Amino acid sequence: MTQCNIRYAIFSTEWGYCSLAAGPAGVLRSCLPRADRDRAETAVTAGLAGAAPDDRLYRSLQRLIRAYFAGRPVDFDPAIPLDMTALSAFARLVLSACRRVGYGRTASYGRLAAACGRPSAARAVAGVLSANPFAILVPCHRIIRCDGRLAGFSGPGGRIMKKRLLNLEGLRIFAEPMPFVPIIET
Repeated sequence: MTQCNIRYAIFSTEWGYCSLAAGPAGVLRSCLPRADRDRAETAVTAGLAGAAPDDRLYRSLQRLIRAYFAGRPVDFDPAIPLDMTALSAFARLVLSACRRVGYGRTASYGRLAAACGRPSAARAVAGVLSANPFAILVPCHRIIRCDGRLAGFSGPGGRIMKKRLLNLEGLRIFAEPMPFVPIIET
């Protein structure tokens, strides 16, 4: 991929610094909040040599992400273009199916696999979601085990972050909401 047309933006939210990277075909990457601006920049630009900063990049999407982390219900428009050209056909299918799991709702890995026409591929679905380049836009945090428990989460903070995101959306799968804790960098 030619990197010269890739731009990125770093912006603050109530949870920390988020970031987006995009090329001509759409968003290439969105990252969960990081504790500081430098970490957000490192996360979003990794492997994108020549990417240039652009604070105006997807300004309306930045506003939606800020609103989300401020606790307002946000369903990210499926019309927001995501550039999935570098992903396998199965990964595109899984991420597209996951994108349809709405705010404040969950699905199991098995249900997502069935929605992709591969009901026995729950582990493969989990593998795709562990490498999700579109955090929040493709809400992999909403995918849980079939018994209602949390599985792993590859984002910063791991399961703690997943629990916080689900609690933010009003899901009280757990006995008590998770209190605010600083972002944990991994």
